[in-house]
Amino acid sequence: MKKSLFLLLVLSHSVAFSQEWHTDFDAAKKQAAETGKKILLVFSGPEWCGNCTKLDTLVWDSPEFKAEAEKSWVLLRADFAQKKGMPEPVDVNETKMILTEKYNRDGFFPYIVLLDKTGKRLGRTGYENFATVAEYIKLFKTMPM
Repeated sequence: MKKSLFLLLVLSHSVAFSQEWHTDFDAAKKQAAETGKKILLVFSGPEWCGNCTKLDTLVWDSPEFKAEAEKSWVLLRADFAQKKGMPEPVDVNETKMILTEKYNRDGFFPYIVLLDKTGKRLGRTGYENFATVAEYIKLFKTMPM
C-alpha cells in the first residue's frame, strides 16, 4: 500500500512539472494565441553540442524552469541531431529548417529566440555561463534584441 501511494505521488509530481515541447510552429503559435503566452524557441544539437546538453541538464529539465514555463511560455524546439558523425539529411520544407531560415540564419547553437504569438522576434540569446536556473529565467523574461 505504501509503495502504491509513493508511486502515485511521484507520478503526479512528474505530471505536474511536465512540459510540452512543440516541434510544429503553427501549433505553437496557435497555443500562444489561445493562452496569451510568448513562444520560447530553442535551437539545439543535443547529441553534438556541449552547451546544448548543459542547458538541457541545468535549465530545461529543472523543476524551476518547468514551473515558470507553464506560466509564461509556449516551448518550441528545433533539434538538429547528428548520428555517427554524419549530419542528418536536409529537407528544406521541414519545420526546423524553415525556423532556421527565418530566425537562425547564422546557425548558432544553442540559440534561444523569444517570439510573440504571431512569430515576431522579441529577443534572442545564446548560451550564457550562468550558475543557476533563476538567472536563465530572468534572462528569458528580459531578453534583449
